[in-house]
Amino acid sequence: MAVSFRKPFLVGKELENLRLSLESLHLSGDGPFTKRCHDWLQAHYNCTVLLTHSCTAALEMAAILADIGPGDEVIMPSYTFVSTANAFVLRGAVPVFVDIRPDTLNLDERLLEQALSPRTKAIVPVHYAGVSCEMDTILDFARQHSLFVIEDAAQAHLCTYNGQALGRLGTFGTLSFHETKNVVAGEGGALLVNDPAFVERAHIIREKGTNRTQFLRRDVMKYEWLDIGSSYLPSDLIAAVLFAQLEEAEKINAMHRAAWARYHEALAPLEARGLLRRPTIPVHTQHNGHIYYVILPDAPTAEGLFHVLRKQGIGATTHYVPLHSAPAGRRFGRTIGSMAITDHVASCLVRLPLHAAISEAEIDRVVTAVDATLMNASAVSL
Repeated sequence: MAVSFRKPFLVGKELENLRLSLESLHLSGDGPFTKRCHDWLQAHYNCTVLLTHSCTAALEMAAILADIGPGDEVIMPSYTFVSTANAFVLRGAVPVFVDIRPDTLNLDERLLEQALSPRTKAIVPVHYAGVSCEMDTILDFARQHSLFVIEDAAQAHLCTYNGQALGRLGTFGTLSFHETKNVVAGEGGALLVNDPAFVERAHIIREKGTNRTQFLRRDVMKYEWLDIGSSYLPSDLIAAVLFAQLEEAEKINAMHRAAWARYHEALAPLEARGLLRRPTIPVHTQHNGHIYYVILPDAPTAEGLFHVLRKQGIGATTHYVPLHSAPAGRRFGRTIGSMAITDHVASCLVRLPLHAAISEAEIDRVVTAVDATLMNASAVSL
């Protein structure tokens, strides 16, 4: 019997919401369910939130709003998804890759100074696995140098740093509701606009560069082309699915955290023996149990564990190929200093199956396989 690595958790109201959306005959963007999603998100985040068809789209909107242009530089980790960099490369900017912290695997805020140049325009902290970057240091640095902070909170829906919601700390924040996340819409994302000065332009950019939002509010008699933009709205059908999920978001995250905690407790003895390293969660952060990973001592051990788990029908996987070492990363970006931690993590990290519906028996089966594999490898090495 296979143990699925990831599968979306359906709460039961998705089909009913889809039926209601179809009956409304408003299937395009900004329909009734989009409004409900906006209301829910704005109540939880206390800022202007705009649904997008992906987190990628939200990042692209943030890049436009920050007036990122040719030759500008944007500091970011290399250990992230390609959209983090692509959104700025599309504007002609240069991603400047820095190494990650060895504990949280987030951008190492101590490296910002050496990455700074006269061309630096923004910093993009990525909250890996829903665990916050050290935002106080990042925000202080950004204020000192008049930089935008654009939070890639794709994995961090309803996570916090010192009690503040991730995505709400920078100038802009971005969320993902992709099928692989805790709360899902199939595809989908959101842009959090934390500075009111950017709200009207955000609406224009999202509506293909027009003031159609003002037209729908009856603030203008007709809408026209005012700025650059694109079609960043999701269908109201996507919003219908998402709203069902948002209503149960806290429950879904709690299920993820419970599974995460079971892994964390069960794997503690292996960490005590030095056979793996478990995730680190700083006390001032609240995560959502999105990912459970282990870091092995070296690449051969990680590859061996990965092979054994897959052979036993356990859906383990690795994660990112670092952007600085990818062909497009070498072409479009530049790297500052050593990337030793990023390279080590990329070759030694194994993600274990985790989703809201995973059973305790399935987790125990995974832990047993990990334990047997690493203990046997340890015995052989001795």
